[in-house]
Parts: sequence; C-alpha cells; structure tokens
Amino acid sequence: MFSWPDTVNETEQRLDWLNSGVVPLTGSADGPPLIPPGNAAVVANRLGSFVGARVDGARLLSERAAFTGRKRSGNVSVGGKTRLLPTSDGWAAVSCARENDPILLGAMISETISGHPWPAVAAWLSEHPGAELAERASMLGIAAGPIQRNATPVPTPTDRRCVDGMLVIDFSALWAGPLCAHLLGDAGARVVKVETPTRPDGARSGNPEFYSLLHGGHESVVLDPDTPAGRSALANLVEKADIVIEASRPRALAGFGLDAETAVAAGTTWVSITAAGRNSPRIGFGDDIAASSGLVAQQHSGLPVFVGDAIADPLAGLLAAALAMSEPPSGVGYLWDISMADLASSTLPSHPHAGNSEHGARSVALPHKRAGIGIAPPSGADTEVVLRSLGINVA
Repeated sequence: MFSWPDTVNETEQRLDWLNSGVVPLTGSADGPPLIPPGNAAVVANRLGSFVGARVDGARLLSERAAFTGRKRSGNVSVGGKTRLLPTSDGWAAVSCARENDPILLGAMISETISGHPWPAVAAWLSEHPGAELAERASMLGIAAGPIQRNATPVPTPTDRRCVDGMLVIDFSALWAGPLCAHLLGDAGARVVKVETPTRPDGARSGNPEFYSLLHGGHESVVLDPDTPAGRSALANLVEKADIVIEASRPRALAGFGLDAETAVAAGTTWVSITAAGRNSPRIGFGDDIAASSGLVAQQHSGLPVFVGDAIADPLAGLLAAALAMSEPPSGVGYLWDISMADLASSTLPSHPHAGNSEHGARSVALPHKRAGIGIAPPSGADTEVVLRSLGINVA
C-alpha cells in the first residue's frame, strides 16, 4: 500500500534529493547547485517502490538531462524554452516551446513580436499582475502562470494489482504519459502507442535515445480520426483496452469520438494527465507547471530558479503508473484525473521557500541514463499487425 509522506523527514528529504540527479540541475549556471524545497524526491521514491522493486523513482526525475546533456541555467529552464520572470506583484513562469507561441505571446501583450519574444514579454509582465497573465494565458492557450501554490489533494494509489498481459492504449505524448506507459510495459503490459497522421508525438523530434528508452518494446499505430474507418478503429482499440493513457482535454477526445466516462463504465481504467485537471482550460508543460505551482528553488539573492528539468512530467508519469497499477476503487473501471499542478504543489512544505540550500560537502548524484530494450518503432510501423491481432477491421 502506498502512503504519502505526511510529515517531511528532513534527513530523508535531503538524501533523496542528493541521490536524485536533480540537484546539479537546480541553481544558476555560475552558482552552486541547490537542494530544492519539499519532498518531491521522497514521493518519487515511494511511487517507484510501489511500481516495481527495481524502479528508482527519484533518479527518473532527472533522467532526460542525462541524455540531452543540458545543464542548470537559473531562471531559464534546463530545456531552454521556459523562463521565470517578475510580474508587478510577484513572479511567473512562461513557456515559448511551440512554433506559434511567439505569435500567441504577442497577442497576449497586444504587440507584434518579431524575433526574440522575451524582452517584450518581460517588459509587459513587469507592469501587469500575475492574475492578468493567468487570465490571458488561459484565453489564448499559452503555457504560463504566476507562481502560487495550490492546496488541492491528489489521487492516492490503492492496493497494487498485476498488469502483466494487460492491453495499454497510449494516446499521450512527450514525457509524463509515455513514462507511465514505459513503466507499465516493464511490468508486463502490452503497450500500443496511438498517433494521428497530423499530430505525431513531438518527442520524436527530440533526443532519439531517450525516446527509444520510453518507447522501446511498444507497438506504434497511426489512425486518422477524420475518416470513418479511423474513428471506428480508435473506438475499437479503446473498447479492447484494459488501460487507456491520455493527456488531452475531454473536448479534444470528443473530436476523436472517444469518451472516458463511457469507457470507464465498460470496465476500463482511464488515466488522464493534464496541466490542471480535466475540467480546467489551462495548458502547460513540465517546467512552467512545476514552477508556477511553487516548486522553485531560491538563490541567496532571493530570486527563484527552476528545479530540475521539467520535473512535473516525470513526477506525474510515476503517479500515473502507480494509479494504473492500483486496484480500481470502484472494483471495475475507474477514471484517474491527474493534475500536474496539484501534484507539484502537494510536494511542498508549508513555507514556500523552506528547504533551499547548497549541498555542502555531501556527494551529489548526476543525472543517470538507464539502458533501453531496443529502438522505438517508427510512427505507424505496427498499425496493420496490431489491428489484425485484435480483430479490428479498417476498411
């Protein structure tokens, strides 16, 4: 049975951070590495132990950086796409990771942006409160928000069940959902990754070794929800699934002809990973979500810096895997609604910046690569084989 750490054991918290590989990724580029606040590494270790005896949950929090080689950079995220910037009443995290984000950021600040967006965005933020940023970002679909801690409980794993031989249909992308699918696959589940012709997983264009680590041994299916045959095949895959993983809002799934509640009523375990819950319009990525939820470290100067590399992603992936491996509370199907923002906030101490410190003389673990089990299949490589094996016809 999994249990959240109700109180923070400072020794356990410090050691788990030092052994996680996150500390070298936290702090300014020209300053010392910092131990983050809170117990996210403790939570990750406990989730890892629940998922599998050989899963070192805290080390998974920093794993991507071991492949990319990226380093800490203070108020710029390890991946380089997100920044911590002052508002008129505090601080905020703003991402510019997608191709059209400069245009959206320009719309947010009512200015045409040509070239580098950050000077104009920083100038606007300095004169506007975080609440206004949150409102405009939500309206425009921008991954950004003011730093503020939430206090919403997150779902807790129940008794562990065996997933060996179960069919997992994975609609997710990037890191959190694929990590969940990867851990389920390691536990013996059959994992089928599903993409559409127009929206392949964006992580395919990232580090190929890391992508293969998460997707090696899985099968890849591509189906077009804009065609009757594709929609029918998608629905049939979900009907046959024991577990479904997705990271989309309900409206987007409805566009595919899919409905979580219907699948759950039929006995499916449905794992939904979103920025702030299925009913929230907010979008976000691992860096901006973690930081805007309060999971930031603090330099001696008082300025906030990012904790690790998109830490909300692997933390959510670990929780998602643990929930998928849990006995459904209803005894049949169940919908696990995972808010990355609530999860990140739940790991923090009562005082927002308590626990930030330099590592001192203790040894600090670096990000570590695990060995994969093979190359990830090309997009759609297994479509016909998978559909045929499940008795699904595509006319």
